[in-house]
Amino acid sequence: MLVQELVLRQRAEILHALCSSGSAEHLEQVLDILLSRGELIIEDYQNIQVPGRALYTNARQLLDLVHTKGSDTCALFCAALTHVLPEGQRVGFSVPGRCSHVEEKEEEEEEHQRTSTQTLLAQRPSLVRELQGCIEDALRALVACGHFTSADCDDVRLPIHTPSQQARRLLDNVRSKGEPAAKVVLQYVQQKQESGSLLNQENWTPPKEVLKYQKKLSSSMSAQSCFLSSYGGTSHMSLDDIYTDGQLELAHNCKDVHGPLGLEDIVGTAGTVNAEADTVLVSGDAGGGKSTLLQRLHLLWARGTALQDFLLLFPFSCRRLNSERQELSVQELLFQHCCWPDREQEEIFQFILDHPHLILFTFDGLDELKQGFSDEHWLCCPTQRAPVHILLFSLIQGSLMKGVRKVVTSRPEAVGPALKKHLRKEVILQGFSPSGIDCFVHKHHRDPTVAAKVLESLQKNTALLGLCHSPVFCWIVSQCHKELLGCGEGGPQTITDVYLMILQHFFQHQSPLKSTTGSGWLQENLNTALHLGQLAFEGIGTSCYIFSGTDLEACGVTEKDICMGFLIQSKDMSSTHSKRFEFLHVITQCFFAALHIVLSNNTDRSTIPKLFEPPNRRATGLRSSTCFGACLPSTNQQEQAFKGEATSSETPNLQITATFVSGLLSQRHLSLWLHCCPSAVMEKRVRQVVRCLSKGMHKHFKSISPPVEGEKKSMHAMPGFVWLIKCIYEMQESTIAKDAMSKLEVDHLKLTYCNIGPVECTALAYVLQHLRNPIGLQLDNNSVGDVGVEQLLPCMHICNSL
Repeated sequence: MLVQELVLRQRAEILHALCSSGSAEHLEQVLDILLSRGELIIEDYQNIQVPGRALYTNARQLLDLVHTKGSDTCALFCAALTHVLPEGQRVGFSVPGRCSHVEEKEEEEEEHQRTSTQTLLAQRPSLVRELQGCIEDALRALVACGHFTSADCDDVRLPIHTPSQQARRLLDNVRSKGEPAAKVVLQYVQQKQESGSLLNQENWTPPKEVLKYQKKLSSSMSAQSCFLSSYGGTSHMSLDDIYTDGQLELAHNCKDVHGPLGLEDIVGTAGTVNAEADTVLVSGDAGGGKSTLLQRLHLLWARGTALQDFLLLFPFSCRRLNSERQELSVQELLFQHCCWPDREQEEIFQFILDHPHLILFTFDGLDELKQGFSDEHWLCCPTQRAPVHILLFSLIQGSLMKGVRKVVTSRPEAVGPALKKHLRKEVILQGFSPSGIDCFVHKHHRDPTVAAKVLESLQKNTALLGLCHSPVFCWIVSQCHKELLGCGEGGPQTITDVYLMILQHFFQHQSPLKSTTGSGWLQENLNTALHLGQLAFEGIGTSCYIFSGTDLEACGVTEKDICMGFLIQSKDMSSTHSKRFEFLHVITQCFFAALHIVLSNNTDRSTIPKLFEPPNRRATGLRSSTCFGACLPSTNQQEQAFKGEATSSETPNLQITATFVSGLLSQRHLSLWLHCCPSAVMEKRVRQVVRCLSKGMHKHFKSISPPVEGEKKSMHAMPGFVWLIKCIYEMQESTIAKDAMSKLEVDHLKLTYCNIGPVECTALAYVLQHLRNPIGLQLDNNSVGDVGVEQLLPCMHICNSL
């Protein structure tokens, strides 16, 4: 009875261990063992594994049945559970004295007395492992002997099943066919074991047409990846010459991983939390180097120096997939958006379907897709046409092209629980380390004297040094080194300062007059700023990041404006579209959108208040065109976009735009706009931003719960609170910071899981230093680092704990 009591007492823990990953694999492995040992019969198995029923319900059914069967079955169940679970989840489930070799059936009957169908059951766990890598070959053997029809094969091949589930389905179908079919499978497995893998990489050569296509695909990818795309508008910089490794970390702690992760670890086994999933997420902030990291992986694969376990690699940009209006099948998606085979298209696609473990898909910028991720609608048929976002979501969750490895990049705020449950693992790209900044600056400046001066200037400006941990800011600082070195002690402090510096650099680079004093450089190029600003503004309002010639013409963008270097021609491996353009980076687009809001005479008075609204309220406003729609011309593109749902890219990009609006309306920059916009209008917009920030902070303070008796009053802040803090910092107005902090009366400020890095620490220190009373500051589960702690020094006097 002791074992039965253990199963009953730990029922909740057992259910969690079997089901919490979202994968049925652990439950199915336990069932395999119980079937092989004769503790369950086929009817029991069928009653537990009811198609379409929830995983937790199936697991509860098993626990009820095991408990009913008595102590011996419970003991074997616990041993099986200990056998299949990862080491960290086994605690408390093992039964002392029970044989650990649970898969080895005791020889109650001689081997020669056992029928083939009985052997299928007795050896089920090992047969599942043997068959899952060669389902197609086993099916061919059964068809050749006349035991399986094409319908039987299709039933096994269903793409919604994992390879191990396909192997179990094959065994179940074979058992129903009787002894002859069972003998064929056992003979096939025996031959496979004797000769080694039938698909042994040393002996196996892919078909000629596939190798020819691989050569074309890698050649095309090499040409697309060898130059850094972000520099296409100003200079062609070799990726080899400038690429600098960022800091890669696993989102979940893994005791088997020591030291930093390398590029190939992204698709490796390190840190795997769900072995049945195919999708790896690389998350990181905007400008953190995610696209460049993928570009580096593509180039190394094309050269044959990395990812050589994958025969074919298909790269996709979610930004470019947004422009696909037609419904596509997987085959059309691969060949039209990546590389079209010269011939034998059907044979090549069939090879992809038959060998999913040799294929890698990459999807860059999931957060830029117009539709937020959802697993409510999915496909499992690779020949069925569907909207591109449905194809993409089906690929990510594994219902389509199961077994193909997928790498997806996204900003963290765009990744919700619906996506995370389908992940194999998550890798976080943290940007540059201090040594990475040093390395990048030296690569950018071949003259060591210039590089040393730039680094010396950064060391004197800790706020700017904190920004440079983001690769996009490090590039701007390196690109504008002359302006930086000419600033003396008054160097850039905020993100807005840095982008104004790059704006001045690009404008003066193209201007024959080379204005260097006052705001002359902006006046001379005001029309360009307004044209690009309108284009960026309309794009942000409609989640559009790639623009056609018609879009540019509608906003008055001329060839001269394009030559400034902020717009680059969009890459497209398929080369089927007419010429399209995109901004250097999505942050650049947000900056120009903010310029439009600040400088345009057509900006509606409701635009700034709507921009600072909470995301849940703003989404409704956007869909009904009240945020940006009120002050935009009524174009078809806009009308269509505002009819859709709020997107995953919408909120973070609007927040970045709002941050820039705050910075541009800082008193420090108002002299720039003197001859560009009436001062009365400018002052009115400043007052709007100040009111929005004060109102936003007040809402956060109102949400603070009263303290429990005997405990200190605390506030658990959300990421939106940190965003408002950053906006206040961008304005560089101490009076606003003092006013905000005068209303914050807590003893403990909790900022866990708020995606805080060195940049956010600078803003926090600027605002929190004005607190009236000391607080405890909790920053666990962020990416603060040593540099972030250094940025917090100005507010340390008001922190009684950190």
